[in-house]
Amino acid sequence: MKLNLSPYQILTVSFSSLILCGAFLLMLPAASKDGSCLSFIDALFTATSAVCVTGLIVVDTGTYFSTFGQIVIIVLIQIGGFGIMTITTILTLLIGRRIQLKSRLFAQESLNQLTLGGIVRLIKMLVKTTFIIEFIGAVILSFRLYPDYGLRGIYLAVWHSVSAFCNAGFDIFGGTNIFRYNTDPLFCLTIAFLIIIGGIGYNVTEEILLKRSWSKFSLHTKVVLITTAVLLFIGTFVLFLLEYGNPQTIGNWSFMEKLNGAFFLSATSRTAGYTLMNTGALSEAALFFIIILMFCGASPGSTGGGVKTTTIAIIFATIYSIIRGKDEAILFNRRIEHDLIIKALTIFCVAALFVVVATMILCLTENFSFIKILFEVTSALATVGLSTGITAELSCQGKAVIILMMLIGRVGVLTFLMAIAMRMGRKPHIGYPSERISVG
Repeated sequence: MKLNLSPYQILTVSFSSLILCGAFLLMLPAASKDGSCLSFIDALFTATSAVCVTGLIVVDTGTYFSTFGQIVIIVLIQIGGFGIMTITTILTLLIGRRIQLKSRLFAQESLNQLTLGGIVRLIKMLVKTTFIIEFIGAVILSFRLYPDYGLRGIYLAVWHSVSAFCNAGFDIFGGTNIFRYNTDPLFCLTIAFLIIIGGIGYNVTEEILLKRSWSKFSLHTKVVLITTAVLLFIGTFVLFLLEYGNPQTIGNWSFMEKLNGAFFLSATSRTAGYTLMNTGALSEAALFFIIILMFCGASPGSTGGGVKTTTIAIIFATIYSIIRGKDEAILFNRRIEHDLIIKALTIFCVAALFVVVATMILCLTENFSFIKILFEVTSALATVGLSTGITAELSCQGKAVIILMMLIGRVGVLTFLMAIAMRMGRKPHIGYPSERISVG
C-alpha cells in the first residue's frame, strides 16, 4: 500500500530515520576509542543532538568517540544542517534526474520558504555558500589551532568550523580543553561569526550576497538583521553586567576579555550552544536571561531553533500597535498580514506549552533544581545545546523527553504538530456568526 504522506510527515520521518541510522553507527565498537558499545539510549541521544544540531551530550565527544565516531557525528551535523530534502535534491541533480514538483514542495517546507519558485536555485547556492563559509572559517581557525596541535589542528579547525556554522555546538577538544581559548579573540570571534552567519538563514545570506544594498533587501531580511543585531546587543550588555563580578565565569578577566566573553555567550545562547566557560557557574539571573535568549532563537531558514527572530519581531510589533491604539502591525513601513500575526502567536504559545509540559515531567523524574531543568528543556527545544552539566545524569525517561524536545525544535513546533495530526478533510464551507468576549 502506497503511503500518501504530507510534507510535514515526510520531514519528520526523514529526520527520525537519519537519527536512527546515526544511533546504530554510534553504537558500533569502532565509534568509541576503547572499543566499547554505547548504550542505545545514549547513542540515540547523541545522534538526535547531532542531526538536530543541538550540542547536548551524554558522553564527552572528544574523549569517548574515536575518529570514526567523530566523523559520523560531523556528517550527521552537516546533513542535519542542510536538511534531508536539501541533500536529496542535490543527489538527484548530481545523477542528472529532474526534480519533481512533490520534491520541490518537500524542499520548500524543509527550508521554510514562502514560495516554491527558485527553490532548486536556492538549494544550489545554499550548498555552495555553506562550503565556502565553512572553508574560510576552517582556514582562520587553523592559524590558531595549528601551532598548538600540528596537523591535528587542521582537522580540529575543519570540524569546529562545520559545527559552528551549522549551529551545533559540539566540540572534540575533550573535557574543558576548549576553555583555554575563552579569552582568545581570534578563536572566539571566528566561532561567534560562524554562528551568527549560520543563524540568520540561507535566504538572508543569499540576499546579502546578491543585492548588497539595504534599500533592496526584502522585509524579511531587514527584520532578521535588525532583530538579530538587537538581541546580540541586549544579550551582550545584560550578560556583561550580570556576570561582571562572578569569579567563576568572567569576573577575573580584563575589561575587553569580559566584553568578548559576554558577546560570545550572547551569540551562542540563541542558537549554537558552544560554551567557553562553566555554564553551571553562571548566576541564576544570567541563566534565566539565557533561557529567554534561547527561546527567541535564530532565524527562519537557518539551522537554529527557538521561536525565531521574525516571530519575536511580529509579536512585539503587534503589541506596540495595540498599545498605541493602531489596527495594524507595522514593520519598516510595511503592514504585517493578519495570518502571520496569528501564526507567530501560535508558534510562541505552542513552544511555551512544550517547554512547560516537558519541564513539569522532568521535575517529577529528575532530582535537579527547577532553573537547571527549565534551562535544559529550553536548550533542547531551541536546539541550542547549552547545559548546566546535568545532561549526562538524566534518567532514561529524562533523556527520552529531551530527545523528543530536540526533534520538535529541529523540525519546528507547528510542523511537528501538523505531522502527527489526523488527516483532515476539506475545510467545511460553513460560516459561523461572530460574537465578542471581554479580554484583559
